[in-house]
Amino acid sequence: MNMKIAFVGKGGSGKTTLSSLFVRHLASTGSPVVAVDADINQHLGPALGLSDEEAGRLPAMGDRLALIKDYLRGSNPRITSTETMIKTTPPGEGSRLLRVCEDNPVYEACARPVELDGGAVRLMVTGPFTEADLGVSCYHSKTGAVELCLNHLVDGQSEYIVVDMTAGSDSFASGMFTRFDITFLVAEPTRKGVSVYRQYKEYARDFGVTLKVVGNKVQGQDDIDFLRSEVGDDLLLTVGHSDWVRAMEKGHPPRFEQLEDGNRRALRALQAAADATYEQRDWERYTRQMVHFHLKNAQSWGNERTGADLAAQVDPEFVLREAETATA
Repeated sequence: MNMKIAFVGKGGSGKTTLSSLFVRHLASTGSPVVAVDADINQHLGPALGLSDEEAGRLPAMGDRLALIKDYLRGSNPRITSTETMIKTTPPGEGSRLLRVCEDNPVYEACARPVELDGGAVRLMVTGPFTEADLGVSCYHSKTGAVELCLNHLVDGQSEYIVVDMTAGSDSFASGMFTRFDITFLVAEPTRKGVSVYRQYKEYARDFGVTLKVVGNKVQGQDDIDFLRSEVGDDLLLTVGHSDWVRAMEKGHPPRFEQLEDGNRRALRALQAAADATYEQRDWERYTRQMVHFHLKNAQSWGNERTGADLAAQVDPEFVLREAETATA
């Protein structure tokens, strides 16, 4: 299977911990994985075993936006310059597409291999919001690099893209929430914990977003009953305390094969749920949604900011699909 998977949830819900465990699980199966930290609070690297110093040296996608635009633009005649590309600019004839198992200038500049005891993954990070950005930038300009890459990404057989998203419902500021085959919403068994679910469910309803809830920090049947009463059949599974995770958070994780059996079963269930959505893929709908949010952004701010008619970037004959090939 080839899947784009998002982990979302409120800050502190454990979404980064669970996304990192899922990345480790996929790597242990031998699957090619690109892991993306799209949260401005960058924690995925350390959760995958990097030291703070190593994580701090990861190249920020947000700082390499010009390079990303230049590569993805390719020879697309509808995009007159990289300056007119915005985060929602869709691909068209002549655009370069990204694949999981390839070498390209975007990966060379923005991705770094992370060795795990069960395999290796490519890690990309949007980059933190820094003091230099204060007063002159918005963190959406950082996550825009991730969205552009997702818009131009064609994942192939048995490949996975796992994205640790921004906390809360901030991803609805663009169309990035529609870029995934499945979204796992991590929720604690509290009223605050399920509040983000209600927001996601409302926004995602009209866009065919497959949403499943993973209950985290669950201590007993009362917690499970609470989550079930709040999210109904969207509750996929629950996880509780993990000594393995506690050791990992202290910077000394045991080998991944020593993760508790219950948590290993939970990770397999996440993969099975993701794989089950493969047959539901609709590339034409995927492309339509891309165009919908691009036109929306163009009208609301993009045309004014770039001084161009960004609607002209839409190639009406182009459909992003697995059979597409990149243009050199």
